[in-house]
Amino acid sequence: MASVGVVGVGRIGAPLVARLVAAGHDVVATDIRPECRALVEESGAQWAPDATKVTAKVVFTVMPGNQELHDLAGDLLSHMDEGSVWIDLTSASLELGEECARAARENGVAYLDAPIGGGVAAMQEGTVTLYVGGDPAVLEANTPVLTSFAKAVHHAGASGMGYLTKLLINLLWFGHATLTTEVLLLAQRHGQSPDRMRHLLRGSAGDSAYVQHHLPALLQGDYLRDFGLDRCVEELDSIERTASQARTPHPLTSVIAELHRAALDRYGPVDGELMASALLEEQAQLFLRPVRPE
Repeated sequence: MASVGVVGVGRIGAPLVARLVAAGHDVVATDIRPECRALVEESGAQWAPDATKVTAKVVFTVMPGNQELHDLAGDLLSHMDEGSVWIDLTSASLELGEECARAARENGVAYLDAPIGGGVAAMQEGTVTLYVGGDPAVLEANTPVLTSFAKAVHHAGASGMGYLTKLLINLLWFGHATLTTEVLLLAQRHGQSPDRMRHLLRGSAGDSAYVQHHLPALLQGDYLRDFGLDRCVEELDSIERTASQARTPHPLTSVIAELHRAALDRYGPVDGELMASALLEEQAQLFLRPVRPE
């Protein structure tokens, strides 16, 4: 089994550590919050005082977003052994992925950007999906450790393309979520219950993975609080920036991003991937469930 490090023991990082230990890997982990030490040691992993002390053949990083990953990269790489592998699971930008790959090469370290799909529950169950950018040979060599916690591993292309693929998937999900909210509010205004409307959408041309798997949470008053609204906006900002640099039209992307920025202005950096839907409900003065948003 591999010697594995984990930097970032938050919502995703903590169950990641547990999955790696359960698979028999020798794991050392750290977080900027010292109170995470007990959780790491209870999982059967060793605690390191900071990222520079996480020396392992394979090092996973799980950061909240772009800035945290950028700030970590230099110190982490300067203390990694030549020939080791850095695999980042953050939902970061294409441009940052390219930057991290260049820095890794300069330090003799292999690098993969491998953002996850599936969220906290899937990581706990070991069933996340990975979208991986980087050298396919490096990916093939490290697939055994990745399948300690992933049920599907997709090679998305060159460095940064794993990040971009994940962000584009999230863009479509945000779009499905907000447009479905508009549809349900309009239907409800005319007397159709949200539950009945969801039943009619299923199997229709308007069906989606969101309608099938995530809409029931909203109809029960759950705004999916595993992810922060400010991080949703950061992801959408990254997509807009990449689209502008690539000179591709993105009017609908901008509308979705602006709606989420408006929700962030209204509610602040609260947890909730569906807070844009909460804003639409508030504006309509009509709610898809009996409980108003906090």
